[in-house]
Amino acid sequence: MDLSALVDFHLVVDAGSFSRASRDTGRPKATLSRRVRALEQSLGLRLLERGQHALHLTEDGRALFERTRALVREIEEVGQSLVSGNTAPRGLLRISAPTLFATTFGGRIAAGFAKLHQQVQLELVGEDRRVDLVEDGYDIAIRVNPQPDSELVGRCFARDRMWLVAAPGLLPPPPQADGSPASVAAVAMLGLPRPAGWQVERGGQRWQVAPDFRLRLSSLLMVREAVLAGAGAACLPSSIVRDAVDAGRLSVWNADIEDAVELWALHASRRLVSPKVAAFLQYLVTAFPERRL
Repeated sequence: MDLSALVDFHLVVDAGSFSRASRDTGRPKATLSRRVRALEQSLGLRLLERGQHALHLTEDGRALFERTRALVREIEEVGQSLVSGNTAPRGLLRISAPTLFATTFGGRIAAGFAKLHQQVQLELVGEDRRVDLVEDGYDIAIRVNPQPDSELVGRCFARDRMWLVAAPGLLPPPPQADGSPASVAAVAMLGLPRPAGWQVERGGQRWQVAPDFRLRLSSLLMVREAVLAGAGAACLPSSIVRDAVDAGRLSVWNADIEDAVELWALHASRRLVSPKVAAFLQYLVTAFPERRL
């Protein structure tokens, strides 16, 4: 694929017509048309339907445009930096992050990064779906305990622990007379695994309880509020319950119920690591110097 022809294709699509793209770039309309046709011929696909007054993307054209938009943008930014001799981070930086992380830390991180890199326009989107960086047009995805992926690289910038907590008025029930775990009201987040048992550690003793998940809510913040209201026990990140524990509003039944939670910032390994991506990765590391949320 001719990358220069691909860039011309993007120019035409963004402008909405060959005429407008010609005016915007100062390049002949015939040249732009010829380059797009050459791209279509090289791919064996029709990318644009050329109407009398407007252009329309074909299904193949839209797929090509969406999947290469971030790549073309990054190539242009790198080229502009090389020509100008300026390698400072610049341009649009799009980041996908879990809703809890975005809600709890996103605003502070975005503000701090923006102060250091004023030529970067930052978009941080909180969402719990697993995005495709290329197809969805993201530069970075922040993920919790990501599975190995040959298409992505990155670094772990922070860790958290899961605590088993409940309101102080709710005490963990001792085992039943036959030694089996007693049932306890529990709250969980929708979509997360619900264990059959929890281990309680209180007063130097350990025993099992059987969680009865009476509430299943769509966010961990909702789970925390339900636990504070006395709805039951829950396993929650220490970062969002530590203040309530310190204030005596929650009690800890177990402070080491699961392995550490790792947060990673990932980017597509096949793409150039632009200055803006490198700068944000470095900023995340400095934002969590103790590697703890």
